[in-house]
Amino acid sequence: MDWSDKLNAQIVQCRQCPRLVAWREEVTRTKKRAYRDWDYWGQAVPSFGDPHARVLIIGLAPGAHGSNRTGRMFTGDSSGQWLYRALHKAGFANQPSWERPDDGLQLTDCYITATCHCAPPGNKPLPMEIANCGGFLREELRRLTRVRVVIALGKIAFDTYCRARGLTPVPAFAHNRSYPGAPVLIASYHPSRQNTNTGKLTAPMWDAVFTQARELL
Repeated sequence: MDWSDKLNAQIVQCRQCPRLVAWREEVTRTKKRAYRDWDYWGQAVPSFGDPHARVLIIGLAPGAHGSNRTGRMFTGDSSGQWLYRALHKAGFANQPSWERPDDGLQLTDCYITATCHCAPPGNKPLPMEIANCGGFLREELRRLTRVRVVIALGKIAFDTYCRARGLTPVPAFAHNRSYPGAPVLIASYHPSRQNTNTGKLTAPMWDAVFTQARELL
């Protein structure tokens, strides 16, 4: 068992945020009609990937009927479809899988974590809930000693990472902008339906983020 296994075990057992625990368990009971035959995960979702990675991806939080259902980061919803397709194209994943946690997907040189490990109502974690999860992120930053590129998906993840690293003032967020440092930080829009369905984030814009990450390595 390596450090990530031990930390993920702590993440899964976490019940620090009463509102999030109540919500994730309610969703697990009521389910979505399309997934009524699923046994929902309904717990904090562990991080996923290569514990020796040089690329770290920080998302926002599990989707109620995505990762909260499947138990794997970015698995089971449209955001995962966008992410794993791009990771496979850039050579960080062995296949573009995204629907099930038992599909054989493996990441190479890439590790995925989240600002908040529990599904929040309305996809909006509260500041205190983000702070409660901050200890897990800080431990990952300490343990991921080979990371050279951090990709923050969305402004909340971007701000959370900057604060965890003590970067003040927090720089302005802009899609596919890189911020020098060790590691280099890349900001990206989150591949949520709100962004992809409206054209705020297009496939070429999204792929450019991972092309830049690959080039920086």
